[in-house]
Amino acid sequence: MNNFNDKINLIWQIAESLRGVYKPEKYGDVILPMCVIKRFDEIISEKKADILKAYKLYETFPEQSQEELIKTELDGLDFYNISPFGFDNLTNDQDHLKENFIAYLQGFFFKYQRHYRSLWFQQRYRQTRQKTINFFHVIQEFNNVDLHPNKVDNQTMGYIFEELIRKFKENAEAGDHYTPREVIELCMKMLFMGKSDEIKTKGKVISIADFCCGTGGMLSVGQKYILEQNKDAKVELYGQEINDESYAICKADMLIKGQDTNNIVFGNTLTDDGHKGKHYRYLISNPPFGVQWKKEQSYVTSENVTYGFSGRFGAGVPRVSDGSLLFLQNMISKMVDDESGSRIAIIFNGSPLFTGDAGGGESNIRKWIIESDMLEGIISLPTDLFL
Repeated sequence: MNNFNDKINLIWQIAESLRGVYKPEKYGDVILPMCVIKRFDEIISEKKADILKAYKLYETFPEQSQEELIKTELDGLDFYNISPFGFDNLTNDQDHLKENFIAYLQGFFFKYQRHYRSLWFQQRYRQTRQKTINFFHVIQEFNNVDLHPNKVDNQTMGYIFEELIRKFKENAEAGDHYTPREVIELCMKMLFMGKSDEIKTKGKVISIADFCCGTGGMLSVGQKYILEQNKDAKVELYGQEINDESYAICKADMLIKGQDTNNIVFGNTLTDDGHKGKHYRYLISNPPFGVQWKKEQSYVTSENVTYGFSGRFGAGVPRVSDGSLLFLQNMISKMVDDESGSRIAIIFNGSPLFTGDAGGGESNIRKWIIESDMLEGIISLPTDLFL
């Protein structure tokens, strides 16, 4: 079971056991959290006895102090689980499986606690346990999937998780959380065209950012692309996402990959700049197609008027019916201003390229980009590609 495709196929077989209870595109509601939890369970498996011993030692301490002391005792471990349960013994008591599984989930403590236990694992399970799912079968089958770091390194685990996300999201709403893999790969080729020498520099630190990152698919493909060119490169991934479930999945994926999950920020990119004052070498995004920004209009207009080009929207604001060019201006504001500079790849529908009268918001933004010599090329993609 060391083969990447074997593991994907085995997990997908578990997913298909949910047929009839879930639609195929909803299998991920169960399988993605289980996959992540199983990975975490494997990571701490050899340390479980030490974790329980440390917890017993500091059990009466206030929770915050307790967490710090336990992590210190365990050499700064980013997460741990204080319950006596794990995938190896959860199925020993089938009559109390659900109660024990809840206790197991509640036993997780993370360095970034709110992004995992409260936001995703427990919420998703609360929704799931109302379904007539054979959890005994699911947990038992996952126990047969070997995701131990000795067998599956962080990079491979990231690929497995990303491939599962792709399979579960490929039927999602067009332009929402899923971008066809072929489109992302095309973006990467354009993004890194002519940058081969830079990418292949030994020990090179390369930053990639996506401020509509969804579950992190574009960031993951970018990392993979660079590491295929230079396995010694250090790829740092940054993002922001407004959808709480997608955000939680992305954070989990980043943790699996060994990335700093602080780099993934929750919130509305237009009104709550999670990367204010920061700059990145490569930027990529697929912002929502044709989505109104009326709720954000007051804030965006105020930033435009108050800060001009010192802010993010100095070139102007488009009509409220489509905020795509606002996301692009935000990306431009994050470009590195040095000799190497930055490069952006962004996916639009046709609207931002031609709508708006001369002298209007869209026209002025396009004019500024062209006159500033920032536009390298436009690629026309086939129609209905995102359906």
